[in-house]
Amino acid sequence: MKFHHLAMAFLALSLGACNNNTQEAAATLPDSTKIVSLNGSISEVLAGIGLEKNIAGTDITSNYPESMKSKPKVGHNKNINAEGVMALQPDLIIGLKKEVSPALAAQFKAAGVKLLLVDQDYSIEGTKKMIHLLADSLHASAKGDSVIKVLESDLAKVPAPAAGAQKPRVLFIYARGTGTMMVGGTGTAVDKAIALAGGQNAVTEFADYKPLTAEALVKANPDIILLFDSGLQSLGGAAGLAKVQGIKETNAGKNNKIISMDGELLSSFGPRLGIAIQELGAKLK
Repeated sequence: MKFHHLAMAFLALSLGACNNNTQEAAATLPDSTKIVSLNGSISEVLAGIGLEKNIAGTDITSNYPESMKSKPKVGHNKNINAEGVMALQPDLIIGLKKEVSPALAAQFKAAGVKLLLVDQDYSIEGTKKMIHLLADSLHASAKGDSVIKVLESDLAKVPAPAAGAQKPRVLFIYARGTGTMMVGGTGTAVDKAIALAGGQNAVTEFADYKPLTAEALVKANPDIILLFDSGLQSLGGAAGLAKVQGIKETNAGKNNKIISMDGELLSSFGPRLGIAIQELGAKLK
């Protein structure tokens, strides 16, 4: 692969990326640049700033916009196949710092491919920061600003919580059939989304995910149980979930308060964050 004509294009891959119109016009991304995106949120941002045509491949969580589904896939964002990535002969690989292991990063760098790793914080400001960094680094600052404006418009449509209103206690269950069921604790993307939508996580005793148990269900006693659409389907819908031990003993089970959402939309914390929070907020009511 030839990299000399990419030198100017990637001067901004550091945190000091240029972001004014003059600099952006002086250093643009070559049309021939081939990018592999290793995260669905990143892929959404790239599409939003007009670089979908440059995406040569993605991870399997990159399914929005719809046209992204036809891109070659290189594995799950947390289990990337290095050989599959390199087979696409990318000029630039973009991923999240927390998902790309040092060993994988070393493989890419040893092959002479530019690697851009960004942070992702599950917050509104963190989402904006990621969008700005990607747009600035790829000399598309003006388009990045447009993506931010749409995000802010979507977030402005999220209703403010009523004064004194009690926040519903929400339990998130990650499911892939009855054999794989995990409870979401604090610090996860869904935990943060629940808070932004006006709810509160019913589980605060631990961070990340732990296996679901009947005892934990009864102790948490959520008002609402939340799953990804695919997770609920894997259990046979709400009727199948009701058969899981402990569900019927919770307030959510007794009142049939089971809701689900598209997993990639709910947990991506990308350009569609405002839309996700609007939808979740409406379902929590």
